[in-house]
Amino acid sequence: MSLSRTLLLGLIAGGTIVIGLPIGRLRRPAPRLRVMLNAMAVGILLFLIWDVLSKAWQPVDAALVSFHAGQGGLGAAFGYGALFAVGLSAGLLSLVGYESWMVRSARPSTSGEQQSGGPGAMSVHQRLSSARGISSWSAAKRLSLLIAVGIGLHNFAEGLAIGQSAASGEIALATLLVIGFALHNATEGFGIVAPLSGDVDENGVVRTPTWTFLLAMAAIGGGPTFVGTAVGHSFTSEPVSVIFLTLAAGSILYVVMQLLGVAARSGYKTLVAYGVLIGLLAGFLTDAIVSAAGA
Repeated sequence: MSLSRTLLLGLIAGGTIVIGLPIGRLRRPAPRLRVMLNAMAVGILLFLIWDVLSKAWQPVDAALVSFHAGQGGLGAAFGYGALFAVGLSAGLLSLVGYESWMVRSARPSTSGEQQSGGPGAMSVHQRLSSARGISSWSAAKRLSLLIAVGIGLHNFAEGLAIGQSAASGEIALATLLVIGFALHNATEGFGIVAPLSGDVDENGVVRTPTWTFLLAMAAIGGGPTFVGTAVGHSFTSEPVSVIFLTLAAGSILYVVMQLLGVAARSGYKTLVAYGVLIGLLAGFLTDAIVSAAGA
């Protein structure tokens, strides 16, 4: 398959992430709806963690099976295992450090004149308003960004699979992969905007995300599918796939921890359980098409 047609497949697979984005512009969703949206996002992301870790572990497992059969040493298993550990650690701990830095950047100073409220002192609201860039965003928007980054890393690996299949002439497989990944991305877009449904300012006024913000999150989350397709069409690299899959798993794991904290404070334990279950089932259902293709 030509590069242009392969890139079109990657664009289709990544572009469906925009389907779930309009939910982020709901003005006043009911509390139960917010809890359900958050819980469903947790379920979808839990599925993605299982999906990416199982794929990232396959080279390690294959190397161990070969060693057991007397067809190779342990070097490959240790090598892929090291990549697995490094990628997972980097994906999780980098976001822990990044979020801590964001919180410190947005925190107002309490020293000197500002602490005493003397002349020229700035209020907390003024300090937060003067923050620039991502540090000025609400916690919900920052969490939405973290979800998009984790999903983007995952989708880059999916794009690699599409590009490699198309480059090797497996047109039917590439087409089925696109269909399956397109369905996946539609649910992932919903996961990105779920935290935004309960975003309010200090006065209780709902913050409605702009279309520019939502499209930017779609580009971060879905765009890597297109980029991965282009890269995968050019060359095949199992170590690269392992690194991106484990980075994605670590990132998504951190986000799940944040979302579970929100769910725990909601007081709707039964509703949370139903939402997580629905999200998990949606992930496995959309994965069935990819599995049917033998991938």
